Amino acid sequence: MTAIVLRTQLSGVLRRPGRLLMTGLSVLVAAFVVFGTVLAYAIVTRTTLDTFSATPEAVSVVAYTTGGEPLNPEQVAAIRTTAGVAQVAGRVTTSFTVGDASSGSDLDLLADPGTGPLSRITLVSGTYPAAPRQIAVDRRAAGRLGVTAGGTLRLNTSDRSGKPVTVTVTGIVDGPQDSAERAWAPDQMVAALSGEPGFPRVDVLAAPGADIPAMISGMSERLLRDPTAYVSITTGDSMRVREARAAVQQFDQLFALVAMFVAIAVVAAALVATSTFRIVFAQRLRQLALLRAIGAQRNQLVVALAVEGAVVGLVTGTVGVLLAQAAGFAAPAAAGLFGRTVSAPGVPVGAAVAVVLGAGLLTAGAVLAPAFAAAGVSPLQALRSASTLAAERGITAPRLVAGLLLVAVTGGIAWLTVRSMGSSEALLYLVGTGAFGFGALIALGPVLIRPILAVAGWPLRRFGPAGRLAVSGIGGTPRRAAAVSVVVALGVTMLAGTVVGISSLQLWTDRTMASRTPADLAMFAEGRGGLDDVVAELRADSRFRDVTPFRIADFSATDGGFSHGAIAVDLAAMPLLRTLAASAGQVTALGPGKVVLSATAATDLGAAVGDVVTLRSGGTVRAEVVAILTGDGPLRMGAVLTPADLDALGGASAGVLADIATGGRDEALAAFRSAGAPAGAEVAVLADERDKADGEVSSLFAAAVGLLGLTVLIAAVGVGTTTGLSVLERTQEFGLARALGLTRARLRLMIGMEAGLYGLIGAVLGIALGVPMAWLALESLRLDLPLTLPAGRLAAIALVTAAITVLAGLLPARRAARVSPVAALAAD
Repeated sequence: MTAIVLRTQLSGVLRRPGRLLMTGLSVLVAAFVVFGTVLAYAIVTRTTLDTFSATPEAVSVVAYTTGGEPLNPEQVAAIRTTAGVAQVAGRVTTSFTVGDASSGSDLDLLADPGTGPLSRITLVSGTYPAAPRQIAVDRRAAGRLGVTAGGTLRLNTSDRSGKPVTVTVTGIVDGPQDSAERAWAPDQMVAALSGEPGFPRVDVLAAPGADIPAMISGMSERLLRDPTAYVSITTGDSMRVREARAAVQQFDQLFALVAMFVAIAVVAAALVATSTFRIVFAQRLRQLALLRAIGAQRNQLVVALAVEGAVVGLVTGTVGVLLAQAAGFAAPAAAGLFGRTVSAPGVPVGAAVAVVLGAGLLTAGAVLAPAFAAAGVSPLQALRSASTLAAERGITAPRLVAGLLLVAVTGGIAWLTVRSMGSSEALLYLVGTGAFGFGALIALGPVLIRPILAVAGWPLRRFGPAGRLAVSGIGGTPRRAAAVSVVVALGVTMLAGTVVGISSLQLWTDRTMASRTPADLAMFAEGRGGLDDVVAELRADSRFRDVTPFRIADFSATDGGFSHGAIAVDLAAMPLLRTLAASAGQVTALGPGKVVLSATAATDLGAAVGDVVTLRSGGTVRAEVVAILTGDGPLRMGAVLTPADLDALGGASAGVLADIATGGRDEALAAFRSAGAPAGAEVAVLADERDKADGEVSSLFAAAVGLLGLTVLIAAVGVGTTTGLSVLERTQEFGLARALGLTRARLRLMIGMEAGLYGLIGAVLGIALGVPMAWLALESLRLDLPLTLPAGRLAAIALVTAAITVLAGLLPARRAARVSPVAALAAD
């Protein structure tokens, strides 16, 4: 009997391949995403291994230190005089600040011979450095620092005491790019500027015909005589492979994060598959009842239905893998259209088989709950005219009790999370809160549908009969609506939580940048005066706005122990300065004899609002603390004073802040520099630092939304599948509606509204769960980020989710509208 039941179910699947594909569509998408991620990692890895290396191709041998001191001049000389060595190049990087030590631009100075096979750069203009205190800069650094061949720069370093060094820029070069501006010079000149004569690495070019193993052996004999020397020697080829593999490793954490989101998408696919099979089995209750009537046992039906699910999973998983492999093969050609070169991913057969088998197991597991429910059908159901049972309007008492218990457990774990703020257990409790909270949502979903539908469906009812039918169609099947909406809620919960977290990070970043970089451009002069004409000229130039002078000085407490900067600037003069937030007191209370402190300075002084502090520099100032900022003061200063109080401190220097009103940044920067600045004045592009911070947050937001979009995509597939199966199930209902006068356009509108309601309900549930979870995470993990409620973004998430699910329902809606009323009423 088992074989007969199994054959009956599988033959039904094979007779309707379209329904098989529809049933397993979410599994197909999940298989595509999983295997696509595997192929993406393979593409990134192969491309990096094929194209990346920081070691020039001509390098034959590399000697580098693995600990302790760098290679000293004697060791470098030993390498240089080894038999077979034609040329050596020391590699070292040292960092400087150009201009003001606290607010200037960062500049990395790298060692490079400048010409020959060991060089990594190309000279564009001028000459390459050939004398001490000469450097060449790349094009980006030249534009940002406003320097050309023949110009000079003042270099400061934060990790070495001593006076600033003035260097001459002899040329402009092209070379490897980095986030910081870069300059280049021969190795000995870089060593002289850094004050450290050794090199952590030396590249060696072998003479033609040289014996590389013998050369390495000779170097080893010379360098490793000292047992305390930590030197490694390897071939250039080995170093290039090692660098490429190290570059690949940086993607491991990224793909580990991607894998976490893919796992969430797979869970969503399983939930969609469970909901879909429940609908499919409900449509076949008469067939299942007939099997029961002729002697099939319940366990036999469960086995047959589980095997059916596994077959669906294997077939759709295979299709998903094949589609992903085709996309992987097409990736190099697609990249070539945009001028990029990527390597083909190959054919990872083992991963493909694992994904297909995983799809089969996933679907077999997802089908168990619907299979047990469907296999319990009474044989008498075969005698009824309807092929499906009426949808239940509520949930069973055990499910209600279980849901309430999950709510209680969620609340208890959330309380433990709050109690353990900052501890190592907080993250574990936080994960438990989310897991049990989502479990409660699954259990109580049908109960929550009606109140949400009452509010969300109100505007739809204004669309007339189509809207009212759509709302009643969802309300008439609350368990189905809950099953589909919960999948949408899974993606929206994580998306809403991520949006809240990143919005909090964005607010914190904006506040931090408002204090550190309050303007687009800044000019720092060495003395107190000489900038009045500059301010007047800039204010008369339409390319600038909010031109604001300032003065700065250093101060310390009376008993010493630390030092901060103080600034006198009009806090109401620039838009970003007006956004400075205080954790205590009022910034607007600043006046004579008053001071606004940064959070760090207030801690160092042990001061609170209302206290009187003593600041000392060339002079002494006693001032009352009227506000303590949440972070730094303007330009990272520790205190804000009035001009008169700053003058009393003594030793002040002047500066100018300005925002760019019109034109490009490089054009405005050139005009800013040429505005009659006194000799020795330095210019900093503060907007670069602000843009970099904003870009990092924006990239994080885009990456998170893209990854979480996988879950929403699978949820949309679930909505489309559910809507499509619902159309097949409700053919007579639609035929009757058409016979009563509902037009095809109105019928399509009704089905589209139903699909949109699935998404809207899921979005409401997801936001209701995701926002508190995000707040709890920010507080429990002590990330010191402000709690925000980005209502606009959350509303956009709800609307976009509803729109996506409406699009998912378009195809079923068109199919339903094509059925004639007579044929629909005659259908069984």
